[in-house]
Amino acid sequence: MATQHSRSAARLMLAPAVILLLGWMLVPLIMTLYFSFKNYLPLRGGDLGWAGFENYTRFVTSSSFWPSVATTLIIVGGVLFITVILGIFLAILLNQPMWGQGIVRILVIAPFFVMPTVSALVWKNMFMDPNYGLLAYLWEFFGATPVEWLSKASMPSIITIVSWQWLPFATLILLTAIQSLDSEQLEAAEMDGASATKRFAYITLPHLGRAITVVILIQTIFLLSIFAEIFVTTGGAFGTKTLSYLIFQRVLESQNVGLGSAGGVYAIILANIVAVFLMRIVGKNLDA
Repeated sequence: MATQHSRSAARLMLAPAVILLLGWMLVPLIMTLYFSFKNYLPLRGGDLGWAGFENYTRFVTSSSFWPSVATTLIIVGGVLFITVILGIFLAILLNQPMWGQGIVRILVIAPFFVMPTVSALVWKNMFMDPNYGLLAYLWEFFGATPVEWLSKASMPSIITIVSWQWLPFATLILLTAIQSLDSEQLEAAEMDGASATKRFAYITLPHLGRAITVVILIQTIFLLSIFAEIFVTTGGAFGTKTLSYLIFQRVLESQNVGLGSAGGVYAIILANIVAVFLMRIVGKNLDA
């Protein structure tokens, strides 16, 4: 049992890391809150004084605000749906004995380690380019007209690109969960005459509940701030402007730090609302 002296020593050793972490989080948050109440335009006069809640009112009443929120939620929902469904399928497939299983697993997981900007450029130029992309050649091979994916089907294209990046993460978590499943349960169910569909529905899927919850929670946290893929592919055009990209436009393109900071506060509020919703609705599986 730990003594009072050892617990005090542990707190003392952890204190520098905790202080550094708090500073890393609190300093940007405090600065964002500070600038959100200021009229601060670096290249157009600098600090023009306090603005009160004017920045918040201007940002939320902007014609781009609610569409950007809707776009963000649609992308998050679409990516979660694809990665969870395909992640379960790939996890079950990779759990089967096969030749070169280790190499196949590495190839499936590899896209997760590619930088978002790089993967977006690869999809944009090598796959979705209407003139020289692989998909254009396939369309022409079958006698169809190539599709301008990033302009005519921008949202499905963005969702596809982001899903390709996050599918390995979901697959890895779900594969780990499947490997922890007691094989004796499946064997007993098979001996009792249960079909493969019933074994999946009543044994495998409930066992994956906690892993699916973890995948949804972690991916949602990161997907709410999606930016690089939009910046590289569509530049926020064709209805793909997310909340993060709107904030970028206000800060860098419009040179209005105060307005962009107010947008950052709204982004924090949105992330917390979604997180609380997921913890209450989906996160109940963690207590099961």
